[in-house]
Amino acid sequence: MKAALLPSGGDLRRALYEWARSDGVTWVYIAKVLLASLLTLWLALRLELPQPGTATITVFIVMQPQSGQVFAKSFYRFIGSLIGLGVMVALIALFAQERVLFLLAAALWIGLCTAGAARYRDFRSYACMLAGYTATLIGLPATLQPDVAFMQAVWRLLEISLGIFCAGMVSATILPQTSTAAMRNALYQRFGAFAGFALGHLGGGQREAFEQANVAFAAQAVGLEALRSATTFEDPHMRLRSRRMARLNSEFMVLTTRYHALYQLLERLRSQGAVAVLQALEPCLDEVRQVLEPWRERALTASDALALASQLDAHRLRLMQRIRSARLALQVEPAERLDFNTAAELLYRFADDLHNYAQTHASLAAHKHAREQGEHRFSPKANAVGALVVGVRTALLVLLLGSFWIVTAWPSGSSFVLTAAAVSVLVSAAPDPARLALQMAFGTLIAAVLGFAVTFFVLPHLDGFPLLCMALAPVFALGAFLSIKPQWAGCGLGLLVFFCVGAIPQNLTVYDPAHMLNSYIALLLAQLLAAAFAAVLLPPTSAWMWRRLENDLRRRVVQAISEPLDGLVASFESGTRDLLNQGYGLATRSPQVQRRLLRWTFLVLEVGHAVIELRREQEALPAEPCYAADMPWRLAIRAMGRALIRLFVQPGEGNRERALAAVEQAIAATRATAEPRAPDFESSPLRRVLSYLHFIRSSLLDPQSPLRDGEPRTGTPSHAA
Repeated sequence: MKAALLPSGGDLRRALYEWARSDGVTWVYIAKVLLASLLTLWLALRLELPQPGTATITVFIVMQPQSGQVFAKSFYRFIGSLIGLGVMVALIALFAQERVLFLLAAALWIGLCTAGAARYRDFRSYACMLAGYTATLIGLPATLQPDVAFMQAVWRLLEISLGIFCAGMVSATILPQTSTAAMRNALYQRFGAFAGFALGHLGGGQREAFEQANVAFAAQAVGLEALRSATTFEDPHMRLRSRRMARLNSEFMVLTTRYHALYQLLERLRSQGAVAVLQALEPCLDEVRQVLEPWRERALTASDALALASQLDAHRLRLMQRIRSARLALQVEPAERLDFNTAAELLYRFADDLHNYAQTHASLAAHKHAREQGEHRFSPKANAVGALVVGVRTALLVLLLGSFWIVTAWPSGSSFVLTAAAVSVLVSAAPDPARLALQMAFGTLIAAVLGFAVTFFVLPHLDGFPLLCMALAPVFALGAFLSIKPQWAGCGLGLLVFFCVGAIPQNLTVYDPAHMLNSYIALLLAQLLAAAFAAVLLPPTSAWMWRRLENDLRRRVVQAISEPLDGLVASFESGTRDLLNQGYGLATRSPQVQRRLLRWTFLVLEVGHAVIELRREQEALPAEPCYAADMPWRLAIRAMGRALIRLFVQPGEGNRERALAAVEQAIAATRATAEPRAPDFESSPLRRVLSYLHFIRSSLLDPQSPLRDGEPRTGTPSHAA
């Protein structure tokens, strides 16, 4: 009886495996942080570097759970530090005798770096951040001793390089968690999740769940681009496939956009009561369900993707046959027939997008492949005005606190200004910089208490490096644990960084309680002031930023209409999703704002993608008289483009009506054009053009569209014209 109560060996193994995949990963990361930081500290002391704490801080800043991210952050930290050090040494050489001019020049440089960190949405942001952070680390203290500024810069670069080397070596050799494995797992799981999502909503479904899934897919697209960038630093095999992974991410975004367009059109048909059209489409939808059902919530490997591509070859032919049969049997009015044609075209294009995605995924099995060619670059977008505000805010903070330091001659004034500038730079790219700065201040408060206790009550009784490790390890472990918890990441970073500033013994250690207390008071005040500036001076979480992002979202349609077609799809898709990801993060406390941004994103993707497809059709037109550039239907489409630009730059009911009239005029002109071809999707360009125009028209008529805000949403959109 007692034996039955004990877990079996298999149960223990499964429990251990589950622990290793969850909490075990956390404890392995903490152990690696401890090992890397203590190894760095030992080497810094042995090499007699002036400030071993700087090398240890570098470990805490660049250390990440995955080794590829460590390599990427280390590379950009080194580049940013090198630039920051070079600029600051030049400024010290120019303004060594005049602190006011130096402070002005330093504030401008730090503000410029902070604006760059907020402007770029990839690892370039980190390089800008470190260029500004390192400038404050070296430049402001060097104003007190400009004659040794160059040697201080050399020492800081050596200390930073030592921290980078130790963090990278430990991350890559001790139980490595690779970005490559994370990337593959994300790619394998993503398609199964999408298949389940698509199957769950082809027949309708809760709109809220549909919207939340689209937000999650947008966040995944941004996250996968960051992972792809990290894997290129880690794995040569992934570097060979870098463009294919970028292409795969771009094709997945196109796939989700196409599915969203299909879903929206089907929902409009259901709301209009178009029963005959929906019944005619049902066999065609069943064909897609048959393809996706085996892959619901299932991992898709490269070999599976090859099998899926083969299946889609056969299913696309059957789907086209079903569409033709359904069209012949459909007896409805011309307007409803156009609804069917548009939905059928979207469905066939969705199957074609599935096929492209499967082919690209299958190509990852080979080291070299033709699909590696072509540009599918992810183009992150950030609001230029928002980035400028962040830069100006930081520059003003440095000028204000620097002036206070000069006027009062506060002994800890350099630390005061340095910390405020560094914290402002570090939180510049955060969705809520004031909250993150406050978290860092709380972590610094803990660091002050622990640092004072360790420095004056523990370190004097220690003898040798092993005992020093035992004294520091609990604090490092606590900080590392907090730093990987999203809700406490700022607290963990503040604890680790500022504990090292005060408590790590230097090679020439001085025990001065008054100086240490004064320094920690300066650190806390600086961080509280940085938080206050971020919360009061045009914070990014306020309405002005949401409106700017909404405006940027609308102007993505202008990009789709006016920019060159080469690389436009990838740029349009990635930039739109990145803007949504930013706006959704900034508006976490305002669900209504999130909802409005999401609705604008859906509309922009619908109209923008249809416009790009329409432009592609016109680019590929045969050299025949009915397709000439001066034909009435071509002129009407150009007029429609101008009307859409006016509408999305200045949304309003008047501009919506004018855009709708322009679309209907383009539909009428296209219908009136004689075409010497069979009226089928695969053979008739004008047939496809009509489908895109009709879809744009239905998007403008959608009662759920943000263009209709303020109007009564009763009744059914008419099918006039």
